[in-house]
Amino acid sequence: MSPFKSSTGLYENVAAFFCYLFAFVGGVVFLAVEKRSRFVLFHALQSVMLFAGLMIAHAAAGFLPLIGIVVGLLLSALGIALWLLLMLTSLQGKWLKLPWIGELAEKQLNRM
Repeated sequence: MSPFKSSTGLYENVAAFFCYLFAFVGGVVFLAVEKRSRFVLFHALQSVMLFAGLMIAHAAAGFLPLIGIVVGLLLSALGIALWLLLMLTSLQGKWLKLPWIGELAEKQLNRM
């Protein structure tokens, strides 16, 4: 476990885990309540951006005739795989930065 606690009183790795466990909502909650931990804020931003993007892509796939079902299934599989991977790595205290989304989250974090 990470020896550092976030401003929420939770260990940083546990708070980051909750950002992903509750997908988009967990990220929003920790963006609102976390005041000091860059680790938690990064994972909260990455969670919000990733799962918002997946929700938008999934909704857009619904408008594609025939192939939309396949695209939706692939997006669901990708979402579950990333969800599990990010929960595990955040519990380990790692800064797993996803391509594009992780870069955006890091840039946004530097503006805070």
